[in-house]
Parts: sequence; structure tokens; C-alpha cells
Amino acid sequence: MTIEIKAPTLPESVPDGTIANWYKNVGDTVARDELLVDIETDKVVIEVVSPTDGTLKEILKDAGETIVSNQAIGSVLAGDSKQAAVEAQPAAQAASTSNGAEAMISPAAKKLIEENNLDAASITGSGKDGRITKEDILKKLESGSAPSPAVSTATAPANIGISEEGRLEERVPMSRLRAKVAERLLHASQSTAMLTTFNEVNMKPVMDIRARYKEEFEKAHDGTRLGFMSFFVRACTEALKRFPAVNASLDGDDVVYHGYQDIGVAVSSPRGLVVPVLRNVDSMGLAQVEKEIRQFGLKAKDGKLSIEEMLGGTFTISNGGVFGSLLSTPILNPPQTAILGMHKIQERPMAVSGEVVVLPMMYLALSYDHRMIDGKEAVQFLVTVKELLEDPTRLLLEI
Repeated sequence: MTIEIKAPTLPESVPDGTIANWYKNVGDTVARDELLVDIETDKVVIEVVSPTDGTLKEILKDAGETIVSNQAIGSVLAGDSKQAAVEAQPAAQAASTSNGAEAMISPAAKKLIEENNLDAASITGSGKDGRITKEDILKKLESGSAPSPAVSTATAPANIGISEEGRLEERVPMSRLRAKVAERLLHASQSTAMLTTFNEVNMKPVMDIRARYKEEFEKAHDGTRLGFMSFFVRACTEALKRFPAVNASLDGDDVVYHGYQDIGVAVSSPRGLVVPVLRNVDSMGLAQVEKEIRQFGLKAKDGKLSIEEMLGGTFTISNGGVFGSLLSTPILNPPQTAILGMHKIQERPMAVSGEVVVLPMMYLALSYDHRMIDGKEAVQFLVTVKELLEDPTRLLLEI
């Protein structure tokens, strides 16, 4: 029995997706729930798994092609893997007869051959039944046996070339995720009256708490480590309650004031910047905040964040300090009206009660939409965050 492989149902905010990579070739045996293909959207990469045990019978959409919700992208011949492979063999042979050598090339390899203007007949396949794989093409290019851009510009690879100065350059298409991030950032800078206000916070009180309770906290909360982000999330939550305009969003000509605090945390991933959202932070303790942020980081690294985890949000925190940034101006994440930028903790000489003391200081930056938030509110919000961090007892007393 042949079972269709369909693209998942995409949310209304994601009109279509692109086939990123097939992990199996036609004729390969597959197991139920085994990863078959990645679909890249504007927000996340979605994994599509096999619906049953069997053999991959056909691939309808190759890497780079666009798909929509519930569209058929391939099919699996169900049944025992060995028996399914035997039953699928005539179909594979028929495809080979009709398509010639092209049927013995994996979709990923085919794409590389077209991009680099290679002759498939000159490549020896190492896959099943002599199939040419992506690795075969990469070896061909690395070995130098592929046409050299310096020798013939007519047969030069589409993504590799020589600059006017005679230096090697590589051109690769921008991923959908990175293109969407670029579009949103450009839109934010052009369509909002964005300003940034700065302040600095003495991180010694928070660092002292971490040093004192670090081990005890980790034992009490099943290995969850006490970091800085949870303090900032809690401080921002309290400040957002006091300054509702900073927690608001714009919807056309309307201002939407939110009675809850859903804070997005900017996370760097191999595919680009993503912003998963902590929901109802007001009801979360430090341990739960740290645990969820850690899970978001792991999912982002593996490309497993879901679209639902990144939708919404009333405020965003971006931590450039983990990469060594001392000062920056974060860009708004529309339709939100403000974003807080954290930075590197740097020891600096500070004047305290008439004496010079070396303290661990951090610059904070609050970018905000001046159409919605007045300068007074923005400054007061940032000062509130500063005061809560420099005296964490205020977080418990809510003062």
C-alpha cells in the first residue's frame, strides 16, 4: 500500500515553505517516525517523518521547491522493509527507464550538479545501485576535477566565482528565516519612531546572590542553574506592570494594552535569530524561567523550535553580552513597542560615597517606539529595572 507524505498544516501567518533537505533517497528503507525531510519556513524549520515502515517510493518535491499546507511531497510503500524494497524495485526501474541517468541522482546531488554546471556522466556514484549522492558531488568539487572558475567562466559554478580583484568568492542564497528577520528589522527601522535610552546597573548584588546560592539552587531544582536572565526577566515583569505602555503593542491605529506579560527572549541559532516567548511570566519563578530559557536554547540549536513557541510576545529581551558586546542599540520587534538590550559585565571604577570602587557594571539599552511611549516613561521603566536588579529584595517585596 502506498501512503502519501504530506507537508504539515502551516499557520495562517506562514503561507508556504521550502523543501530544505531530503534525508532519504528513492528506494531507501524507512522506519515509522524516521526523519525524512526538513521544510524551512519564514519562522522555523519543520521536520517531516515517515508515516509508516516501508520504502521511500517517490519524491514529488525536490530541495529548493516551494510547498503549501498539506501538499503531497512524496510517498512511502508501506510494509516490511525488505518486502517493500522488493515491491518498490519495479517502480524504481521504471523511473530509471523513463528518466535515464537522472533517476540515479539524489535530489540534493541534482541541485548541486545544476548549480555548478557539472556533467553527471563524469561522476561515479557511491550510493545504492550506483546512485550519485550529495557527498559524491562535494568530493568532485573538492578534488579540483570540477571545472575551475579561473579556467572557464562559461562553465564556472553558479555559487563560486572570481571577484574583480581576482579573489575567490562564494555566493549562497539567503535562507527564508534570515530573509524574514532582515525584512522585519528593516520594516521596524523604517516604520517606527525608534529611540534608545541607556543606563548602567551594578551587577554585584545579583552576582553575590548567585555565588551564595548557586549550588543549593541547582540541587533544589533538579540541576537547573541560576543565571542572570531570570533576574532580568523578573525585573522587567515588575517594571512592565508599572508602565503598561511599554507592555503594549500597536494594531493599525489602535493601541493594545496587555493584561499579561509574555516576554520574548532573543536566541541565536545556526539558521538565524529567533525569539521564543515565555508565557505568563508573572506566574513563573526564577527556576522555571531558567529552565524554559535553557530548553529554548537547546531547541534553537537543533532547529526544533515550533511556530507556536515564537508567536506573540508583549516585550523582548536581547542579550548581546554573551557574545562580548559592551554597548548596542537593539531594534524593535514589531508590533511590540519596546525591547531591552543586555550587555557584557565589565569591571569599572565607580564613585561610591565619595570613594572609588571597582564594580561589575553592565550597560542597559531600551529601544522604544516614541509614537507610543514618551521619553519620561522609557527612562522611568529603565530606572525601575536598574533599581530592582541593584536591590533584588525589591522583587520579593514588589516595591
